[in-house]
Amino acid sequence: MSEKQSADPMHGMTLEKILQALVEHFGWPELGRRIAIRCFNHEPSIKSSLVFLRRTPWARSQVEALFVEMKTRPASTAGKDMRPRLFSARQK
Repeated sequence: MSEKQSADPMHGMTLEKILQALVEHFGWPELGRRIAIRCFNHEPSIKSSLVFLRRTPWARSQVEALFVEMKTRPASTAGKDMRPRLFSARQK
């Protein structure tokens, strides 16, 4: 029998693996900017973040959504901030 691979990017991922992947990809400062929670911005660590995320469903859902976006977005734009800029650099 052949096993079918799940297309779900969350398949087989624990919260710890998700958080480690996000920190490796974005780093703590960018992760804290994208998801504004204290455990990402003030003395961040995997352990303290896991405790908070396991107790706070809304924060966990934001972390999971960012992970899915990171995995499904093309590699060329995954690390870039694609939000529109309010002010562009002046051209001389």
